[in-house]
Amino acid sequence: MTEAIIHGMILAIGLILPLGAQNIFVFNQGAAQPAVLRALPAVLTAAVCDTLLITASVGGISLAVLALKGLTPILYGVGAVFLTVMGWKIWRGGFSGSQAAALPPRGQALYALSVSLLNPHALMDTVGVIGTSSLQYAGWERWTFAGAAALVSWAWFAALAAAGRMLGAADPSGRLLRCMNVISALLLWGMAVMMLLRLLRLLRLAAG
Repeated sequence: MTEAIIHGMILAIGLILPLGAQNIFVFNQGAAQPAVLRALPAVLTAAVCDTLLITASVGGISLAVLALKGLTPILYGVGAVFLTVMGWKIWRGGFSGSQAAALPPRGQALYALSVSLLNPHALMDTVGVIGTSSLQYAGWERWTFAGAAALVSWAWFAALAAAGRMLGAADPSGRLLRCMNVISALLLWGMAVMMLLRLLRLLRLAAG
């Protein structure tokens, strides 16, 4: 049981640490809101979405997805487009001369849903890593593994929002946040290029 908990936490930390659209959004809302509790809708929505994805993957959807060979190239292509678009939006925000927009609760929830559930890159990570890794466990051990991974997401998004609020308070001009947005956009574009390269590799293998 302890091994499953530690394994789930380590895998979740490895997947959630890299800067992505979901992390950037939660951090920016923490920085833009007047109090960290005002960013709670973004935190809760992102954490719930991650929990649902982890539960579905551990519950067996990972096997079904991996069995559909033709689905992988589609996910890579859609993921590259998604990351490119998100990068462009963040890039424009970085050069707009203003801080990140403080969205109302409904706007936070809807945006967090889009970057959590409509991001093929995140879906493939969850299915391919969390889902397949859970297959080595059975019964309660498997769900303990899933619970540990989900717990990391909840703690991480809360910490991100808090860190964003600290930065927002320390940098009222928003200059540092804008620099971070530019760097974040470049990282998302780099991830998009990587997905395109994987897509091309798959297409070459399929062509023989």
